[in-house]
Amino acid sequence: MAAQTYLDLHSLRSLPLQLKTLNPQNQCHYFKLKPRNPVISKLRAAVIGGGPAGSSAAEALAAGGMETFLFERSPATAKPCGGAIPLCMLDEFSIPNHIIDRRVTQMRIVSPSNIIVDFGKTLKPHEFIAMLRREVLDSFLRRRAEAAGATLLKALVTNLVVPTSLREPYVINYVMDNCQRQLAVDVVIGADGANSRVAKSIKAGNYATAIAFQERIKLPEDKMGYYENLAEMYIGNDVSPDFYAWVFPKCDHVAVGTGTVCSKADIKSFQHAIRARVKPKIDGGKVIKVEAHPIPEHPRPVRVRGRVALVGDAAGYVTKCSGEGIYFAAKSGRICGEAIVKASEGGETMISEDDLKREYLRKWDDKYFTTFKFLDVLQKVFYGSNAAREALVELCGDEYVQRMTFDSYLYKKLASGNRWEDAKMAMNTISSLVRCNIMGREMETSAQKILSRV
Repeated sequence: MAAQTYLDLHSLRSLPLQLKTLNPQNQCHYFKLKPRNPVISKLRAAVIGGGPAGSSAAEALAAGGMETFLFERSPATAKPCGGAIPLCMLDEFSIPNHIIDRRVTQMRIVSPSNIIVDFGKTLKPHEFIAMLRREVLDSFLRRRAEAAGATLLKALVTNLVVPTSLREPYVINYVMDNCQRQLAVDVVIGADGANSRVAKSIKAGNYATAIAFQERIKLPEDKMGYYENLAEMYIGNDVSPDFYAWVFPKCDHVAVGTGTVCSKADIKSFQHAIRARVKPKIDGGKVIKVEAHPIPEHPRPVRVRGRVALVGDAAGYVTKCSGEGIYFAAKSGRICGEAIVKASEGGETMISEDDLKREYLRKWDDKYFTTFKFLDVLQKVFYGSNAAREALVELCGDEYVQRMTFDSYLYKKLASGNRWEDAKMAMNTISSLVRCNIMGREMETSAQKILSRV
């Protein structure tokens, strides 16, 4: 019934166009007052997916005065995720202290040969990496979107019917309380993850995905004390052929996980390997949850089509090298929501694909395209072989490298450094890569000779 009423309202929006054929004066008067497709009732917006991207988009839309519906199928569950967020996100998104589990001030990166480098010596006294549980963060952001005026629907969206004309509504089919229902809206934001149904509905194209696998392990109190403010990253072909494995501390447990793009079928073997490498530190621990989820590896070919925009994982906003996605998900949702409010003048005028591209995509790409490309290059350079990974760990021991890395990560902008130090860093990178590759070949040759004698 609601959908039918809304469709009737849409038919009324063509009234001014009918008037202009009857009375030329009305036509002239109309276009002088409303040159941008006015609407009789305020535009409706639907956000599909209630993670950081969707909730941030819904909050921005509702705060801008638009009628907003936020769909989330499983509010109690959360995406498997390390749960690290940068310092700038706490202020920018007003994240309260009580939902932060740990303030990490020590990072350790462990090479394939188990060389350990402490990666956090340059952090200032007020700086840290916040560790959260996704279910806690996501719930908080959804509640804030509701407080701003968004309507939360605990429902499964089954498909999106795309209109055939510019002014017709999009019709969302969904299941709620075991009943099939419909909702007609003017604009849609797809924030429904790597397997986005919204993306499929608008033929946004495919992209490569990684798989993340994670176990939450509750440790004895003495073992948990070791990880009080410490996070660890492990690299090597044993734990992942193209990514890294992690041990991140949470309130009363650690998240132990890994990811890969090229060897998804072997993900459990990689998980066994990271557990083996950290075995002395997690002995006596109890697995309380096992999680797995696809992670996008690059942006989709299409992120805006018609009056539909994709954000977060649905758009492919996860960085290479670090695998970070939470901040970029929330940021893309907010930018997109604010773009729709601006383009529609608070829901008073119909928007177009060009509006979304101008106010959302252009702003996003201008701000973050360089960051994503830079991290893509780093992954290709340092994650291709164990020799390159050894070189990466060696470089991480340099304090200038650490400062530049944390300045860029914590504040989400490429840090501007000293030209002389940058030149030294480039030379050190080259020499480390050359040296570690030579050593790697020598070790491989020695191993083959030993095996041939056996």
